[in-house]
Amino acid sequence: MAQSAIEISILEKSGKQSIPGIPIQLSNRAIGYSKSKTSDTHGNVRFSGLSTSGSYRVSIPETPIYRKISVDDIHLESNHTSSVIIVLTRRNQKLPEITISAPATRLNTVNAELSADLDRKQIATIPVQGRDISQMLYRLPDITPATGFFPEAPVVSINGTNSLYTYYSIDGLGNNENFLGGMKFPIPIGFAQHVEALTGAYSSQYGWSGSGVINITSRSGSNTTSGEAYYEVRPGPVIDASSPFAQRDLSGNAVKNGFQRHQFGIDIGGPIIHDKTFYYINAEQTIAIKDNLLNVPALGVNQTVRGYNKYTLLSGKIDQYWKNDAHSSLRINTGLVSIDRQGGGLEGGVTFPSAGNRQIRNSFIAALKNSYHLGPWSMESNAQYSRFRWDYARPTNPNNPQVTVLGPDEQPVAILGNPGYVFNSLENTIELQQKGVLYHDNQTIRAGIDMIFSDHGLKGGGNPAGNYTVKLTQQQLDQLKQNGVSTSLGIHDIPQNANVLNYNVELRPSSFGRWQNLYSAYIEDQISASNSLNLTFGLRYDYDNLSKGGSKHGDYNNLAPRFSFNYKLSDHSVLRGGYSLVYNKIIYSVYSDALQQNTTGPDYLAELRALINADQLPSNTNLARVTFNGNLNASFGSVPYLQGPSSASLQTVRNAQFSNERRILNPNGYQNPYTHQFVLGFQHQFGSNKLLSLNLIYSRSYDLFRLWDVNSPARYPLNNPNNVVIRTQSKADSTRPVPIYTDSKGPYALINGDTLRGISRDVVMTQDKGKASYFGATLSFSKTQSNSPFSYSLSYTLSWSYNNTEDINFRAMDANNFAAEWGPSVNDRRHVIDASLTWYPRKRLSVTTTGLFQSGQPINWIPNATVYGTTDLNGDGRSYSDSYVGNNDRYPGQSRNSGRLPWSKVIDLSVQYDFPIHNAQKLVFQADVFNLLNTTNLSGYANNATQSNQIQVGPPSRGIVKKNAGPPRQFQFSLKYEF
Repeated sequence: MAQSAIEISILEKSGKQSIPGIPIQLSNRAIGYSKSKTSDTHGNVRFSGLSTSGSYRVSIPETPIYRKISVDDIHLESNHTSSVIIVLTRRNQKLPEITISAPATRLNTVNAELSADLDRKQIATIPVQGRDISQMLYRLPDITPATGFFPEAPVVSINGTNSLYTYYSIDGLGNNENFLGGMKFPIPIGFAQHVEALTGAYSSQYGWSGSGVINITSRSGSNTTSGEAYYEVRPGPVIDASSPFAQRDLSGNAVKNGFQRHQFGIDIGGPIIHDKTFYYINAEQTIAIKDNLLNVPALGVNQTVRGYNKYTLLSGKIDQYWKNDAHSSLRINTGLVSIDRQGGGLEGGVTFPSAGNRQIRNSFIAALKNSYHLGPWSMESNAQYSRFRWDYARPTNPNNPQVTVLGPDEQPVAILGNPGYVFNSLENTIELQQKGVLYHDNQTIRAGIDMIFSDHGLKGGGNPAGNYTVKLTQQQLDQLKQNGVSTSLGIHDIPQNANVLNYNVELRPSSFGRWQNLYSAYIEDQISASNSLNLTFGLRYDYDNLSKGGSKHGDYNNLAPRFSFNYKLSDHSVLRGGYSLVYNKIIYSVYSDALQQNTTGPDYLAELRALINADQLPSNTNLARVTFNGNLNASFGSVPYLQGPSSASLQTVRNAQFSNERRILNPNGYQNPYTHQFVLGFQHQFGSNKLLSLNLIYSRSYDLFRLWDVNSPARYPLNNPNNVVIRTQSKADSTRPVPIYTDSKGPYALINGDTLRGISRDVVMTQDKGKASYFGATLSFSKTQSNSPFSYSLSYTLSWSYNNTEDINFRAMDANNFAAEWGPSVNDRRHVIDASLTWYPRKRLSVTTTGLFQSGQPINWIPNATVYGTTDLNGDGRSYSDSYVGNNDRYPGQSRNSGRLPWSKVIDLSVQYDFPIHNAQKLVFQADVFNLLNTTNLSGYANNATQSNQIQVGPPSRGIVKKNAGPPRQFQFSLKYEF
């Protein structure tokens, strides 16, 4: 994560001869910066430790041999070295100074890094839903909309990988929430100066992600006071095309009828002290309105229940320039996000508002960055504190039990009181960075350390107030209806003599967690071997203390070498390539799940000892290290309504509670997943505004996480759809290393002659033996506006993405047989075409059209329960459609992800017009149309696997059942005042 810098190469007009000893001045009027240097023996000049505020000008005075020249409008991005080639001509005649604009599409003459970016102008003109930057990333090569495994999963996949593995940063400092890996603070468009995506061969300065890096450069103030105020609206169904399918809001949750979104905000930046101190402030508010339907004919209820999603995003930044070579910045970001689950359902539901809840995602970041020179070193010392609260279901009535009310036919007629579970996570993180860059002759040496300390706490599990399932008689139901039922129905309106069928309560309603400490160090040497050739050698070391798991020792051998070359074929063409080894951090939920779904009960410990004796666990397994007193529910068949025993009174029965699944920490610890990346690329620049790129990338990943059942039943392959013999659960249970039996009192195990009931059917741990491979070839061509009425970009990617684990919760379908799981990844696509065209028919008017065309994602075929009576053909107990990884039993004879959905085709349109007011003031009107042709797309959009068309009931000849679709045609309008 190097400081922002400019590397300037001075060449003769032929483009092959470098020119040493040329004086060069770099200036930035926006912040009062000016500095001069002289080109070295290779004709290069490097300016480091630069601010990203304003634009830079490079000036070369007239010399006895060469004419003067200057280059304007050079914009920088954080933690990035921009390369500029300047070609000088000899003084054959007296000519005026030449001034040119810096090309927006510039060759990378520094390294082999595969990167793509969006500048401020593109950010402002590309049509994007709800000012959400993550939606813009689809415009960049190697990035596609992701199928995630829970509604709020990150929406972008890089190189076909799981969306949780991307590293997000703001100004080079981390912006990942470390529980599951998504973006912590959802940085808004108004605070983003530049967006960069690194998708391969990135520097040793970047780590903890073999997928890719998304770095956002925040905006800064300058000597000129400027800003904007805006209002943006998505009117919703009154103008949008209709669709029979639910859509997703900005949080990833399903919405349908009555959805509309209103956004407004303001940002302003300027000087506090001219040339010295600057500020920038951004405040944005989003309010989304959504209606659900509460429809219970048995109670005479059919009402709309309105909910609100609210996003408050506040950002501020102060830049202090002590002198040219010393700069400090303080950045504050606060995000307050509330997602309403108000009750009802998209098509009608029986959840009453009393059982409603809100999802809370609150973030706070305070970052201090300091750039300075220490002797010949350009240094950077950074510190960041962040806090992230993720309360997944904050109840409307936190002290109530949940009551599921069944009618005489045992069908639900009401869910009341509480969402029925708890997930409340808190993460406090401190990040410290120390970095340095040394320029010496033909070498650029970078070195640094990065330490991240995260304190995690989670209060999870079942409802501490208990959950009741009650059944009403027809008389009770009729009486309840006669009393008059409204949306205010609560738990005390249910008859006190209602028949309780089941009661369960959480036995450990407390918070627990661990510190996760990440340590990194790197050194990198970039050598200018000749005028045309740059060689980069790097070495990085990473350590993650969670790798210790249930072992004595962590994963200490994570040395990651990097190498790349960049060869200038001419001043217009470069050839580049490289190799990188990159380690992933351990997603905290791997560790947290093993704590939360664990127990130290004596029966469970006896089961683990039996598994050790059966060679299913290592003989040196330390049970004290792999077990933990986690969450556990106690269940009872019948108790008086609302008078079930409390958690405190049930601690004596904790050890006798049977579970379908418990977890343990891996007794061998965890190896950090790692990826080998190989890249080869070619770039050619036509003039100053056209760039052609061809990039090839191959990656191979190892030690990926997946779930291993230590007490798995014997394998039971079903490969012949014409001869399907279903294995019962009892038969499967009998083949487990520790067999499970059932009597009138419930399941049990016989261990050393003792009947033990506080055991688990599945004993699961995270294993680190998964593999994945990716190959991609991307051809792209772009043209900036310059003096033309058009700018455009076009990219085509041909790719293959395969793995034998999709996610940290991925299981093999049949008895840990992961060899049979190798297949296309859930985010695999063969073809992706992205196109963008902006037309400037007249001054102040622009029309932008974008197109995203993708071949279909894979289909996983599952058994038809109406044919077989169940989807659990092998009897292992997993008869549900796993909403997280879709690894339930597959249709006999079908391998994982063997089918394909049809192509996805989306065209968006944006029209923008500026109305001048006075001087620099103007009104900007923008109208966006998404999915202009109203195409029904069954694939290729950001989606949750729970709702996806990627899980289909077999056989394939049955065809595709449309369960969901991408958004229909939608409209969005905005009005912005700029000054």
